[in-house]
Amino acid sequence: YLTAMSMKGETIEEITASAEAMRAHCVRLLNDEEVVEIVGTGGDGSNTFNISTTSSIVISAAGVPVAKHGNRSASSKCGAADVLEELGVNIHISPEKSLSCLKEINLCFLFAQNYHLSMKYVAGVRKELSIRTIFNILGPLTSPAGASMEVLGVYERELLEPLTDVLKNLGVKSAMVVYGLDVMDEISASDKTAVCELKDGETRTYELSPEDFGMDISSKEDLVGGDAKENAEITLAVLNGEKGPRRNAVLLNSAAGLYVAGKVDSLEEGIKLAEEVIDSGKALNQLERFIEVTNR
Repeated sequence: YLTAMSMKGETIEEITASAEAMRAHCVRLLNDEEVVEIVGTGGDGSNTFNISTTSSIVISAAGVPVAKHGNRSASSKCGAADVLEELGVNIHISPEKSLSCLKEINLCFLFAQNYHLSMKYVAGVRKELSIRTIFNILGPLTSPAGASMEVLGVYERELLEPLTDVLKNLGVKSAMVVYGLDVMDEISASDKTAVCELKDGETRTYELSPEDFGMDISSKEDLVGGDAKENAEITLAVLNGEKGPRRNAVLLNSAAGLYVAGKVDSLEEGIKLAEEVIDSGKALNQLERFIEVTNR
């Protein structure tokens, strides 16, 4: 059934209904403030380092509440849960503790299998099929925190407009759905990125390039990660201020999160703020606090 559905292509209505059903059955994070989610569908085969996870640390260090919803790897070598665990974050804390973590430091990690309890029956099948299924799409649409602002990376350009419509149907107010043209479910530092933006109830589609922001276009190989240990080292290097393509990727994606949250009025401003947060040591300090609070 999953394979057949994947081959025919899911409709906006099917995806919306499936996401609503998953949201209705998940353990909810009962937060009263609006949060940002920055997440990719995976399934792009690019095996980049954990760009959106690193970006979520930067965004939250700038004062924007981020509820990062993620899982262990399904189709890459290292998922958000894997890299955070390697960095020393306790990913197994209760929803109550996650909520107090969010309130204290503007950041929490919601380990999908602790919130979508029925998904554990699907995990084995997904790993076995090792093709993209509707679950690649549903994970990022079913945040237990009910994020109202989202940066969503997708694995193919054809999903940009449909998934923006789905987010709108689900009550998201402000979003950027992005696809790196070098087949990347993030804003790419190694090619142009196609974007469908949702703002004030309207959607518009456009392209952006690292060169628009004075960055050199890097090679895609520069963004490739490895296992959890390698990816944790890359995240630490970026948060420690190491310059280069990896930093550029994190700046671009962090800027998108700051922009959809309304913290900045443009991606240019977002990049500037993300640079300040990293270079002042705030982002690294945020990771240290995240490790400390989750292990209390």
